[in-house]
Amino acid sequence: MAETKMINLTIEGRPVSVPDGMTILEAAKTAGILIPHYCYHPGLPIAGVCRMCLVEVEKAPKLAPSCATTVAEGQVVHVYSEKSLDARKGVLEMLLINHPLDCPICDQSGECELQDYTYQEGREDSRYREPKRFNPAEDFGGDVMYVPNRCILCTRCVRFMDDVAHDPSLNVSERGDRALIGKFEGKDLTHPWAANVIDLCPVGALLSKDFLNRARAWELDRTASICPNCTQGCNVIMETRENQLVRMRPRPNEHVNSFFMCDWGRLNYRWMNERNRPEQPMVRRSNALVAASWEAAISAAAHALSGKSVFVAASPMLSNEALFLLSQIMQDGNGAFRVTEGAEAPLPGVEDLALRRDRAANVNGAEVLGFKRTGDLLGGLKQGDVLVVAGEDLAGIEASALARASEVIVISSVLPEAASNASVVLPIANFSEEEGTVTNLRGRVQRFTQAKQAPGDTRPSWLVLGDLLGAMGKQASFFLPSEVFAKLASSNQAFAGLSYDTIGFKGLPLANAPSTGPKAQPMTMGAA
Repeated sequence: MAETKMINLTIEGRPVSVPDGMTILEAAKTAGILIPHYCYHPGLPIAGVCRMCLVEVEKAPKLAPSCATTVAEGQVVHVYSEKSLDARKGVLEMLLINHPLDCPICDQSGECELQDYTYQEGREDSRYREPKRFNPAEDFGGDVMYVPNRCILCTRCVRFMDDVAHDPSLNVSERGDRALIGKFEGKDLTHPWAANVIDLCPVGALLSKDFLNRARAWELDRTASICPNCTQGCNVIMETRENQLVRMRPRPNEHVNSFFMCDWGRLNYRWMNERNRPEQPMVRRSNALVAASWEAAISAAAHALSGKSVFVAASPMLSNEALFLLSQIMQDGNGAFRVTEGAEAPLPGVEDLALRRDRAANVNGAEVLGFKRTGDLLGGLKQGDVLVVAGEDLAGIEASALARASEVIVISSVLPEAASNASVVLPIANFSEEEGTVTNLRGRVQRFTQAKQAPGDTRPSWLVLGDLLGAMGKQASFFLPSEVFAKLASSNQAFAGLSYDTIGFKGLPLANAPSTGPKAQPMTMGAA
């Protein structure tokens, strides 16, 4: 393979060396300089319509749009020269002519690029004295609402639907000061990936109906995580307010989801705010479940498991760490899991990115760690086995199906109705309440972190299972999920060489994952 040609240039007095073909805007990022821009996005074709990213290039006859100008050897670029600042100030003044001053009630306030750049480089006052235009808000379908008064016509939404979703639904209607984003006749944003236009919009023109008026940007706590709703494993940011998950948004990862996530994953988060949960360990005494200390409950569970054949009904939502420890608890028994399925929905403009048929985060991890996928979850349960229900809600399963088990131990964030006769209940955190790893359908191991606090005396799954194995005399205690993963990596050849440090927040493939295969790549398109 030929070596990439490197180009040397100077941006704001800082020497930069970048690959040939890169734009000035992207080159400036490598020097720690963010050139203001609106229409440009690295996952979309370049339009060059907002004129906000104008910079001064020495020996060039006029200001250059940095999003559409490639680097050249010896270039000297000035981002904050008087000419560049005046040009951007003029663009901001034009954009604000008809923009309403409704920041206090706008959902985008606090994370609005128009707000940020106006404070950074805009005029201190407005020279405009005429009445502003007004257009009513419009339901665009799906989860999207359009507020045309705030729109700056960057066309990111139009280009996403055209070039990434391959479903031309939006256009720029009218011209001049009457221009706004319109829908083609008979079209709306019910596409399974359409809500990405909300993330792409740099202002508050495209809003989520689900999130509307629920929180302000500065009230949210944000955590890097993984979408648990299918096997694609899209990287996301989980946002919480008052210990409730209120929004999930995509986090860029060129190996998994580029810059996007599907509407199903985005909106299917309320199950992580489940309220009807056991909040402390319980042990059956006098034919009733009563609250107990963790020590007593762990001891009772260990006693029930010792020397018995164990069948584990696991959830593919559990982390690699939890599934690994469950595989140790199985002893010479068996483990199975089932998966909810749905229609697959690819995003045509990004290779190998789709809402997957299997609607759970860790199907691949469960299979690698020895659990059998089945449609009959309890089909492998033999007479006299101890049944461990791990993370499963047993939906659709009658209590009579558990009768073959000598005892039932529930290790879950919910108490299934079918397992109401359980001997021991050990409450564990759900996906948003603990730290761990999952393995996506391409064998990529990715980390997720705790977004909110678990209720009551609930503990992380890895901690509960580690303590249970310790009480069974099978190992010493674990104090961190990274220690569990280190044990997994040393015990399972597929995870060899991996650790929390090496995985980072982009993930790494399993040792036996295909070395070449389809990957979601950021779109690299030239000027349109």
